[in-house]
Parts: sequence; C-alpha cells; structure tokens
Amino acid sequence: MPHRMRLTRRSLLLAGAAAMAGGRVMAAPEPVEMAMIVPLSGPWARQGQLVRMGAEMAVADINRAGGIKALGGAPMRLIEADAGDSPETAKNAAQRLVSQYPKLVAGTGAWLSSFTLAVTEVTERAHLPWITLSYSDAITNRGFHYIFQSSLPADEQAKELLPAVIDLATNATGAKPKSCALIQDNTAAPMSFVKPMLAGGLAKAGIALLVHETYTPPLSDATPLIEKVRTSNPDFLFLIVSSVPDNVLILEKLAEMGLSHAKLPVVGNGTPLVTPELLKATGPEIVDGVIDSIANWPIKGDEKLVAEFKKRTGEPWMTQDSLDGYGHVMIVAWALEKAGVADREKVAAAIRAMDTTTGPARYFPGKSLKFDARGRRVGAPLILVQWQNGVPVTVGPAQFAAAKAIWPKKQA
Repeated sequence: MPHRMRLTRRSLLLAGAAAMAGGRVMAAPEPVEMAMIVPLSGPWARQGQLVRMGAEMAVADINRAGGIKALGGAPMRLIEADAGDSPETAKNAAQRLVSQYPKLVAGTGAWLSSFTLAVTEVTERAHLPWITLSYSDAITNRGFHYIFQSSLPADEQAKELLPAVIDLATNATGAKPKSCALIQDNTAAPMSFVKPMLAGGLAKAGIALLVHETYTPPLSDATPLIEKVRTSNPDFLFLIVSSVPDNVLILEKLAEMGLSHAKLPVVGNGTPLVTPELLKATGPEIVDGVIDSIANWPIKGDEKLVAEFKKRTGEPWMTQDSLDGYGHVMIVAWALEKAGVADREKVAAAIRAMDTTTGPARYFPGKSLKFDARGRRVGAPLILVQWQNGVPVTVGPAQFAAAKAIWPKKQA
C-alpha cells in the first residue's frame, strides 16, 4: 500500500524569507519539524483525517502567532505519514519517516492502538518523544521512556465506566441492571478495555455476561452477533468496536431486529461512535440514545476553539480526534519553549517535567497536564457522551456535563 508523506502548506508559512538588520540579511529561523502518523487510507482513514485537521490547525495558529518564541520565532512544520491499514504498514511508515527526517523533535499518532504499539517501537529506539491518544494500556506498560499517553488507558476506562453505567441505569429506572451483552473487535484497545471486566469486574458488580462476541475487523455481517444478543435479552449492550463502518452495521442491525435504544441501551467506547459519519450513515433515529465513553471531548470553555475549527474545516462538531490532534501539537510547542532548543532529548525532558494548568492543558478535560513515570497522563478523566437529537453531547461526569443522560426503562 502506498504511503504519503507531505509537508502541509500551512505549516510552511514563514514570517519572511529574511529580515534586514544593520545592513545585513538575517536568515529566517529554520522550521521545527514534528511528525504525525495516522491512518489516511483504509478503514480507519476518517479518524486519521480528523486528527490531521486538528494538528494542522494548531500548527497554523502557532505560526500565525509568531512561531516558537524561544527559537527566534521558528515556525513549526508538520510532516505527515500514512499509517495505512495494518500495524506493519504503520511501522514501515515510522521507519521511513525517522530515516528521512533526522531533525524531527517529536511526533503524534498513530490513532489505532495496534498501530501505535508498532510505531512506538521505532520512535522509542530513535529517542523521539511520541504523544498519543491511543487507549491500550500496553502502550505505557512496556517501560518506554519516550511515549506520552494523553488519554486514560482503556483498562482504567473500563473500571470507571462500569459503575458509572450501573449508577446511571439505577437512577433512571429505580432498578439496578443485572445483565449485559458484549460485542467487541480484537484490536488492541478493545482487548485492553474488556480485560478488567472479564477478569472479575462484571461478576463483582453483579452483572451477568449473557453474550460475549469477538470478531476480526472489518465486519461483513452483523446478523449472527445481534441474533445472539436478541435471544439473550440483556439489560444493556457494551459495544466496543474500533471502526465507524462496523458500528454502522451493528447499530443498523439492532434497529432492524427491533432493538432500539428504548429496548436495549447501547454503551460504547472510543471516537468511532461519535463521528459525523455515523450520523450520515444511519440517521438520528438509529444513533440517538447511544452512550459513548471517551478520553476527550469539547466541554464548557472550549466554545471559541470549536467555532474556529468548524469554520475552518466545515465539520459539524469537533471530535476527540481533532481536539487531541490540536492539543498534542500545543504540548510540543510548549515543550520547545521550555527547552529553548530544537532537540528531541530536551523536548522529551520538558514533557516529562510538565506540570501545568495553563497553555496546552486547556485542550484536555480537567485542564491539567502532567505525566507519570510510565508516560500516562495523571488525573485523566473519563468523559461520557450521548447522542441526543442527532448530536453527541457531554453527559458526564457532572462537572463537564452539558445535558442529562437518558436511560430507558427496560420493556417486557
């Protein structure tokens, strides 16, 4: 599969080719190169495109504001590579990028956890600091020193989501749910997410797992999966799937078989459940009511950034992908200002020492940024988003909520 590496036109904006000072021509500061590897082809391409939109917007904003001040106004340059559709193609892209661009100071991506695990084997050897929103706990459990995970890892997300779902259902219906079904794919993040549930989390919470189906994406037919769910009649369904097309197939099949939200609440994880494409492919009557757990989402105070993003891109809202793409570039710019030099070791050291509630922290829920020794973000919360009237809105935790979550009473 062909790969694409290109320099974004916006990231090449310079204040001028040279400046006159004392009769001498002063060369413009050299651009600072930052890498981005995301899927731009294959089944996860849309998510990669959304990350790119946010990252390119951040680079443009930084350069428009005068570049990196500590480096004499050096502009940032975003160098992109396509992760493709497999860990192998993602890893190959990382190898070519590191080889061809030796001046890279940091990078971000590769979206799908399976891709990120492969890419960071390369970037770790190159001592290239890498910031990712990927969820798998394995990403920061390998003893790597140059990886920074801005999201709450999937295993921790699962531990927080289960009691939140139980409380939500109990408060809405007056009765604690007793059973669930689980459909997942076998990519890294879903596997990490379900692990604590299967290892005793569900049993300890008193939730019987009536159906558990795992498949290898892409999904060709959701009928056998949904038949088992319908027959088992669970109180709710966990849908832990990493691609938009597969979510479309499953949600449409649920509706076709009479399992609307009023009959079967659906709880998911990850950004593929809250993208505009899901709405376009299904319609509000299919998606409304679906609850998604996610690591980042625009909350109160982000209105101006979201408005600028919508105007710039034409997108109907800003997803986690674009928000993190923007925030990750801002983290690198912050680290460059602290380091005072375009050196990957010093940039990594600055990110390790980061402990701030300002600057790039504004683009992450909780509005604080600090990473522990493993590279995990300290205090990263879990955000709950629900489709309501054809729009995904934040419904939890309470301090971030823009609307009240809806959980229907189970019908006989």
